[in-house]
Amino acid sequence: MRRSTVTALATALVLTAGTTAASGETRPTGQDDGALRDVMLVGDNRDGTVTVVDATDHQPLARIDVIPDRAQRMAEVLSRPDRLAFYLAIRAGIGEGHDQFTDDAYTTPDGSLLAVSRPSFADVVGMDLATGDIVWRFPMEGYRADHMGLSPDGERLLVSDSTANVVHELDIRTGTELRTFPSGDTPHENTYTADGGRVFHASIGRVYTPVDRPEFGTAYDTLKGEQVFQVVRTEDMSIESRWDMGAELAEAGYPGMASAVRPMALAPDERFVYLQVSFFHGLVEFDTQATDPEVTYPGEPTVGAVRRVVPLPDRTDGLPRELYTLDSAHHGLAIDPTGSTLCAAGTMSDYAALVDRDTLEHTIVDVGAKPYWTTNGPDGEECWVSVSGDDRVVVIDYDTAEVVATVPVGDHPQRVRPGVVDPATLTRWAGPVG
Repeated sequence: MRRSTVTALATALVLTAGTTAASGETRPTGQDDGALRDVMLVGDNRDGTVTVVDATDHQPLARIDVIPDRAQRMAEVLSRPDRLAFYLAIRAGIGEGHDQFTDDAYTTPDGSLLAVSRPSFADVVGMDLATGDIVWRFPMEGYRADHMGLSPDGERLLVSDSTANVVHELDIRTGTELRTFPSGDTPHENTYTADGGRVFHASIGRVYTPVDRPEFGTAYDTLKGEQVFQVVRTEDMSIESRWDMGAELAEAGYPGMASAVRPMALAPDERFVYLQVSFFHGLVEFDTQATDPEVTYPGEPTVGAVRRVVPLPDRTDGLPRELYTLDSAHHGLAIDPTGSTLCAAGTMSDYAALVDRDTLEHTIVDVGAKPYWTTNGPDGEECWVSVSGDDRVVVIDYDTAEVVATVPVGDHPQRVRPGVVDPATLTRWAGPVG
């Protein structure tokens, strides 16, 4: 490989709830590099912990309990029938019989606070890393919290409110809601552009329904709900562009594919975006600035177009797509900072694939059971892959396609994000974390 330089009634209810990948996330700016350490934050979904891993030597440093208020939250759940119904449905359906205590996590630029989205408790909390105290909590309008996104300056946090079909923008230091923008059914992934001026966002629809055949057309779409891919201006939270990716794929000659955009990766030019869609073993290249060739008068807005569809190996041995985890054939996509190589998690096929962006040639790296996320390390030279079925993270060198580290983490790791910490604040979490 060359480098050219995420009860029956209750289950039905939750399914306005949803189950990403960064384009090469960089750590927030403004930290004191002399005091802080680059780390990777691994959300241990079922444990209610975040494993902190040194980004340089790949050693686990701490495992942080992000549900210290579990008793209080459970008392609230049990006191409200609607909350209890969704809690049980999330556990039975989306959680595959397990609680979903940790989804996404980011640190503040000074490494003092950890923000975590907690699906089963339908909230986001901010934790003081020195004390372990929850210093703020933001409850969702709906019944489940999902993927987040961090602005390039590290000060604004986006969180997808799965059942309310809205995305909240929060002040990461205080948890104060700043603004919102609307989404389709089950808002999911949020990816900022480098200057923070826009957000690429996707809603994935009802990924828990039993109808998993996009070729069924209207019946399928009605059950799955509104699945849209959109670009949002952060200046006023207005929607700049919106697409139905299934329709875009059909127009490009690929009918019967799903509309739900899963993880995505922005190319450095931010014109091209690479997408994973439900049920598809591979990825889609989408040109957000394509224009309609039939329009000749000036001033016509861009319409966007699918440019290339990249199949990758299906190693499921004919497994029915109804058995795919929350409709995800693949779930996890990153791109190196040079825009040369994509790193895709082959979720149902137990591999990661490094894909040359120019030639589309790929190298398969066996990583273990159910890889569920990919993201870049802080220096951009490594792809970090969460392997949810084996409770570990696998680190792959972009240049050589070799595994350089395998890191034990908590139960069912999903999101992995770069962050910074002051090592002194981790002393309270001392102890074995492997």
